[in-house]
Amino acid sequence: MPTPAPPDVPTILVVDDSQLEQRIVAKLLEPLGWRTTFAHNGVEALAAIARQAPSVVVTDVQMPHMDGLTLVERVRDKFPHVPVVLMAGHGSERIAVEALKAGAADYVPKQSLTHDLVPALDRVLSIRQADARRSRLLAGLTRRSSQFALENDPCLVPPLVSMLRDDMVAIGLCDAPDATRAGVALEEALLNAMCHGNLEVSSALRENGDEAFHTLAAERRGQAPYRDRRVRVNARLVPGRATFVISDQGPGFDVTKLPDPDHPDYVPGPSGRGVLLMRAFMTEVRYNSTGNEVTLVKARDGAPPE
Repeated sequence: MPTPAPPDVPTILVVDDSQLEQRIVAKLLEPLGWRTTFAHNGVEALAAIARQAPSVVVTDVQMPHMDGLTLVERVRDKFPHVPVVLMAGHGSERIAVEALKAGAADYVPKQSLTHDLVPALDRVLSIRQADARRSRLLAGLTRRSSQFALENDPCLVPPLVSMLRDDMVAIGLCDAPDATRAGVALEEALLNAMCHGNLEVSSALRENGDEAFHTLAAERRGQAPYRDRRVRVNARLVPGRATFVISDQGPGFDVTKLPDPDHPDYVPGPSGRGVLLMRAFMTEVRYNSTGNEVTLVKARDGAPPE
């Protein structure tokens, strides 16, 4: 029985159907003292990860039974905390790009493994260790509050949502897939506040496509009074519960006319999709009487009320 590596020694799972390629990678990693394990295809790799998660997976692209792209997708779905680095030979660059979009952490051309593999793994391991420390830190949170005042630029929404989503996972409120769904709800609420609230652009403009909607929104970002309005976000995380209050400086709307996604005749239209997603992915959604503020609550089952 092999002697287990010390807990602080990284374990690299190398997935390649060629034993020669496996030996090349092992030789590159040997001087670093890292532990190396092997699988011949994606199916074997998933079984190995289920038994004991490695620090990083390094995988070939072209393999029998399950290729590298599919492996990236499966690992991202089943083991989201395990990063995957792709080794791609000449002619596999397009697949490598698809794998990066699917969640691969990095990509190293096979012809430059000698120079680029170890630096790539160092980067990925450093990020993973920082994330692990951050998770440990946030696990001890008893309360966290943050406030933002956003310009009406949709480019600001994804990084804010990503940060809030990561905080929900790190504090143990929900798992990664559930946090992704909560992130979708937050994104809808933020974009609604920017476009419908501050810029006063109606969803009715989307009845015949998005062009008129986006054109008017772009114009109003540079016009008074719209350009001076801000979306204010108050986020509060406590064990078992996250509360997000998103307000805009527009005139609001009649909240009694919101579509009811629970009604049997409900059909989501351009103005109802966001409401449907928010109510589906959050524990609680409520508006103020003016219609320019929405509160989204994500609570763990059994969490006490605030």
